Amino acid sequence: MKILIVSDTHRRQDNYEKVLEKVDNIDMVIHCGDAEGAEYAIEAMADCPLEIVLGNNDFFSELPREKEFMIGQYKVWLTHGHNYYVSMGNEVIKSEAEARGIDIVMYGHTHKPVIDRSGDVIAINPGSLTYPRQEGKRPSYIIMELDREGEAHFTIAYL
Repeated sequence: MKILIVSDTHRRQDNYEKVLEKVDNIDMVIHCGDAEGAEYAIEAMADCPLEIVLGNNDFFSELPREKEFMIGQYKVWLTHGHNYYVSMGNEVIKSEAEARGIDIVMYGHTHKPVIDRSGDVIAINPGSLTYPRQEGKRPSYIIMELDREGEAHFTIAYL
């Protein structure tokens, strides 16, 4: 299974479209919020199931604030992260995820990609395809793949 994880597209789909053209055989797209009303376009372009949540800039949207669902053997919590102080680090969100019995928490908001496997919870942030803030400021996303044994592997990729 191959999953594309993106965030913070801020109503600009040009780089999202480039990623969809670049990455083959996607089984699911996960968007960590701040689509700014473009969630229907994002879903239509994906041509596969989409999980998406509300971001701090998604005004007047009816998207859920957060979701919990299963990917293979993993319990996943999807949230934008701004309510869990992720701009200060991911300690609070990982602690909350652990209290909820979550295996993987996926969040956005910081516009900086992260794969944090420390502790009992894996924390994933794909960064931003539109307004990256990490050193080098390259648009980023994450590919999650489940191998034959069902183990999750994550790769930060750049445009």
